[in-house]
Amino acid sequence: MSDIGIEWIEDYLNKYKEAIFNRSVYGELLEAKQLFEETSKVGGKVILAGNGGSAAIASHCSVDLTKNAGIKAVNFNEADLITCFANDYGYDEWISKALDFYSNDKDTVVLISSSGKSSNILKAAKRANENEINLVTFSGFDPSNLLRKEGKINFWVDSKAYNIVEMTHHIWLLTIVDMIIFSFESH
Repeated sequence: MSDIGIEWIEDYLNKYKEAIFNRSVYGELLEAKQLFEETSKVGGKVILAGNGGSAAIASHCSVDLTKNAGIKAVNFNEADLITCFANDYGYDEWISKALDFYSNDKDTVVLISSSGKSSNILKAAKRANENEINLVTFSGFDPSNLLRKEGKINFWVDSKAYNIVEMTHHIWLLTIVDMIIFSFESH
């Protein structure tokens, strides 16, 4: 017999509500929208990267930024890129090396890591900062995770549950996309 019932579902979905509707992040959402628009105006692009579910979020949001919001965006989810760079430079370095090849100082890099402690993401954050590229981070779990300290804008979800952290990141990123679309459509 399962202990999961209506009350469990309600409690679980309320955790999403608390994470997503965190008023303290609203200013950062507006700031990220402005940063993405400024990146586009100077001829830069938004580069998104993550591992696993965060990579899927990066793919979805890069397509929506480009197609729907008119902001050029890319992600590093091509199998040949990942396997080549991981083979040649090591898995911990593949994203930072991809940034060496594909980014410039007009770009904005968005790094997504639920734990905020994935070594390839942390090394990419360091590389973006070394190259003076705007950096936006999305993390969760421990409030003192290392990724949360690296960005110009740092989004953090107060949860230790992967799905809640990842889906909150996804919704927040798509909120930025929709704010850009609305701004664009209202002119």
